[in-house]
Amino acid sequence: MRRLALIAALTAALVTLTSCGSTGGSPAAAQPVTVYPAAERGAPQSIAGTLLDGGSYDIAAHRGEVVVVNFWASWCGPCRVEKDDLEKTYQATKGSRVAFLGVNIRDDKDKAKAFVAGQLTYPSVFDPQSRLALSFNVPPTSLPATIILDRQHRVAVMIRKAMLQSDLQPLVDQIAAENL
Repeated sequence: MRRLALIAALTAALVTLTSCGSTGGSPAAAQPVTVYPAAERGAPQSIAGTLLDGGSYDIAAHRGEVVVVNFWASWCGPCRVEKDDLEKTYQATKGSRVAFLGVNIRDDKDKAKAFVAGQLTYPSVFDPQSRLALSFNVPPTSLPATIILDRQHRVAVMIRKAMLQSDLQPLVDQIAAENL
């Protein structure tokens, strides 16, 4: 019975996650940007997977770095809108020990490759079943979604909307400036 409840909850989360631009039904999901105080952040996140280019990714290679994780799909209009601003924020913050990772979900691999080709210079994991999204202790519930992990790789900020550089970069800078 407990296993069925878990499967139902995961299925509901996946259905919500695949609805581009939806905010889901929970009160937490209704907040487009949530910043978590250091004392309220959960356990460190473990992220590993196969990159769109066929290589592999493991967050362990970014120990001590802030990691910005953006969940996207080529068919998601708001994902297309924020793409340039994500790249600009990545370029502006990578010198501050900040890494970016895209996570492509519920998508065709060729369309995903075309989406990033010549436009995004940070890596993207191909995750068609959304397993990485569901593994987060604060899972994203809409697309696009961006999670900023602190230097201990705990969820520090959850963003459930498309972001402009002028809105995203101050959040990234704030988490990068923390002394944890």
